[in-house]
Amino acid sequence: MSDPTDAADLTIEQLAAEVGMTVRNIRAHQSRGLLDPPEVRGRTGYYGRAHVDRLRLIRDMQADGLNLAAIQKLVGSGGEEFVGFRRALATPFETGGAQIVAGAEVRRLLGVEDIDEATITRAGRLGLFRPLGEDRYEVTSPRLLTAAAEVGAIGLRPEVGLDVLEKLDRHAQAIAKIFVELFLAEIWKPFQRAGMPPEDWPRVRDALERLRPLAGEALLGMFEPAMTVAVEKAAERVVERIARDAEKGR
Repeated sequence: MSDPTDAADLTIEQLAAEVGMTVRNIRAHQSRGLLDPPEVRGRTGYYGRAHVDRLRLIRDMQADGLNLAAIQKLVGSGGEEFVGFRRALATPFETGGAQIVAGAEVRRLLGVEDIDEATITRAGRLGLFRPLGEDRYEVTSPRLLTAAAEVGAIGLRPEVGLDVLEKLDRHAQAIAKIFVELFLAEIWKPFQRAGMPPEDWPRVRDALERLRPLAGEALLGMFEPAMTVAVEKAAERVVERIARDAEKGR
């Protein structure tokens, strides 16, 4: 690849090779107004860095599934920011990356000698891991698998641990929906109604990125005192039951 500078020094054929497009596609983008005309010297048009950057932006937006009509609208109103926003949107919320582990390690963590097909399907649906073949597994959420292992470590059967995770999954889906709807209602829709002004794209992307730690911290902040109250109430019931049983045994 060449290293184009701000100077217009690329012919259309060289530009096509630089960005991985056909000459025909570049001309089509020009006819749509997506690409500025080249600098003409003699009878030859020359292209520079701005043209390379614009075509790469168009290519990235097409890769994100946008058609040319949508790209034409966005290019004039923060196309570069949209690509950054789209990438932030596609970034998983999980803080721990996926890991590839042997089946023996998965079985050790779950406390089972053999993993039947039903357990694999159920665990996969809950996001614990997925089979890759040859007794290898991709652990999509190491934190969740560690939690499942702890369930086994305190003496509960793997099936019980999966029962707990299924209940938690239902609540997690509802909580995730709360935060998504919050972003859509309070950030995205007002931005969209305003015509998606280019100067507001950084604010929208910043709100999305801040939502990641906010969601986790808010959930943990609500859960900890709720757990304290629940344990205290359960402890009170246990103590009352012991006291009643002791009274009956006199």
